[in-house]
Amino acid sequence: MTRERHAIETRDLTKRFETDVAVDGLDLAVERGTVYGFLGPNGAGKTTTMRMLTSLTRPTDGEAWIDGKPVSDRDAIRASIGYLPEEPPVFDELTGREQLEYFGRLRNIPAAELNDRIVTWLDRFGLTGDADKRIADYSKGMRQKVGLIQALLHDPDVVFLDEPTSGLDPRAARTVLDVIAELTDDGHTVFLSTHILSVVEELADVVGVLSEGDLVTEGSPAELTARMEAEAGTTLEDVFLSVTAERDPVAPESESEAIAGPGNPRDGSNGDADGTASSTRPDDR
Repeated sequence: MTRERHAIETRDLTKRFETDVAVDGLDLAVERGTVYGFLGPNGAGKTTTMRMLTSLTRPTDGEAWIDGKPVSDRDAIRASIGYLPEEPPVFDELTGREQLEYFGRLRNIPAAELNDRIVTWLDRFGLTGDADKRIADYSKGMRQKVGLIQALLHDPDVVFLDEPTSGLDPRAARTVLDVIAELTDDGHTVFLSTHILSVVEELADVVGVLSEGDLVTEGSPAELTARMEAEAGTTLEDVFLSVTAERDPVAPESESEAIAGPGNPRDGSNGDADGTASSTRPDDR
């Protein structure tokens, strides 16, 4: 395989925080137009990996590329990626519509096109009636929807989703899964981290399990279950429990580098032009 075939590639990607190794020599090769399910217990290094792949955290060692471009060149990859962290980066003082308009301007989406995209996505996620309410008054699920729309608004080639169905009711969660399937049907690549294994079984083309910063197993859901010498009916949950059973969770990740958030549209600051606020909380959920 060549690098041009991969939407995401890493070589010996490593992140250390003082004496803790959060991610240890990670090698990934994610093909374009696929869903990569990224699993692991709390503290395994999943969030740190996603932050390195989205250029929000610098690796200690190793290399990573998005669409063949190094993540060290943030300007080069910014237009190619969308990122939904576990806690969506939104401003409480804005309305949902204002939040999306602000982000769209940062992405240089033409005004008329931006309005059409916002209207379409708000309708898709059932937010049209609440679009002009302040985000401070939104439920967790509504904030999650705005964060997901924000990650998709500029039509990125590669989308990173951290617990995308968190806080959503079953109907909204189903919409998210349908959107993910549609994205890959259209040739986009989705890097999906979730604790809901049934979602990964349904959507993922390839699954990687991270434990204590190491990639301990990788393959399609069918391949992973077939590798286990177990009774018929082995599930992805059985595989996950088996490969992580002998490893104790590492200490929560700590991050020594402060990463700027997306600024504040009220005071004119831009911060991260990719619109993805980046919490410096140490835990990896």
